[in-house]
Amino acid sequence: MTAPRTARALARETLTREILDAARARLVTDGPAALSLRAVARDVGMVSSAVYRYFPSRDALLTALLVECYDELGAAVETAEAAVSRDDLPGRWLAACRALRAWCVRRPGEFALLYGTPVPGYAAPQDTVEPATRVVQALVRIVADSWESGGSPALAPGPGGDAAALVAPALAFVSARGLVGPDAPAEAVARTLMAWTTLFGTVSFELFGHLHRTVADYDDWFDAVALRVGADAGAVPRSAAP
Repeated sequence: MTAPRTARALARETLTREILDAARARLVTDGPAALSLRAVARDVGMVSSAVYRYFPSRDALLTALLVECYDELGAAVETAEAAVSRDDLPGRWLAACRALRAWCVRRPGEFALLYGTPVPGYAAPQDTVEPATRVVQALVRIVADSWESGGSPALAPGPGGDAAALVAPALAFVSARGLVGPDAPAEAVARTLMAWTTLFGTVSFELFGHLHRTVADYDDWFDAVALRVGADAGAVPRSAAP
């Protein structure tokens, strides 16, 4: 049985939450690079020395924000994908991709922290790796299920080098987590990584205004991109991609 939390512990949790919420608001108004513990302290009505008892440095606050936001994004994608029938692989893929975009579009400040310009002087620690890869792990699972079901066609090796060599670290990462078997096609993993980067690149172009007067409808454009890269990876039948 879990022991009840003390009033002191509850107060610390509440203040930690207030600091994180204030910092996330600052991401929208100031941007990640300008995030300041002093400004956050003013926003929550604390002196800066008090905030340092919760987050000893700006980098510690950035790390907490990264972990929280990556986990939120990953959970949104996983929840949307899990709501679709396991047999509906194209539906699972599109649900995951749409959830990815929806979270990012609703939270442009957090998106800028996760996928925008790196913050000068900050290096994300190992603690951020697992949360940061939740989305691509969800995509890999869909592609792997498609291959295991026999629904994916053989993928001819693409130009630009041997896929197994190009994505050796990624293959080791997904294999260690049991997402793919030892005989997983390296080409499928490579194309899933390409899909992952393309999806976030498409969202980035939308949020930073690079698609203005370029495509007629952002929703339709993103769906078309998602389906085409899904077909390239083997998660979506070619006939379903526009």
